[in-house]
Amino acid sequence: MKLNDLSVGEMAERAGVPVSTIHYYEAEGLIESWRTPANHRRYDRRELRRVAIARVALTVGVSLKEVREVLDRVPRSKAVGKNDWAKAAEPWAEMLDEKIMLLQRLRDQMGFCIGCGCLSLDSCPLYNPEDSLARNGSGPRRWTGGESELA
Repeated sequence: MKLNDLSVGEMAERAGVPVSTIHYYEAEGLIESWRTPANHRRYDRRELRRVAIARVALTVGVSLKEVREVLDRVPRSKAVGKNDWAKAAEPWAEMLDEKIMLLQRLRDQMGFCIGCGCLSLDSCPLYNPEDSLARNGSGPRRWTGGESELA
């Protein structure tokens, strides 16, 4: 037994997730455990940070693959410092900025669609006259940046 290790139940409790989430994150390679002579899983307390980052990232729409790629950049063979975490997170900077922008657009523009009462972008005379945005393709063009000037 190591001085700072946790059982799977302690790990789940400290991380605020079900035990099944700890098992899932381990199966997906986001965290690691070791086994006691009695074959019980034990986790280093440092794995809690990995669980926290994975949990928040997955909640805001970062893919499991992207979480794994970033966590794989964090060293396991030494104590991890602020610079290690910052360097590992560099690939996320642009992607997170884009997600933030999309969430802000959704927050700011969603009320226009719901508030007007027409419930149809095909015939909205204010925001999509004569369905002009359809020329640019399908989907939420205004929110995702695929919008061009209305004709």
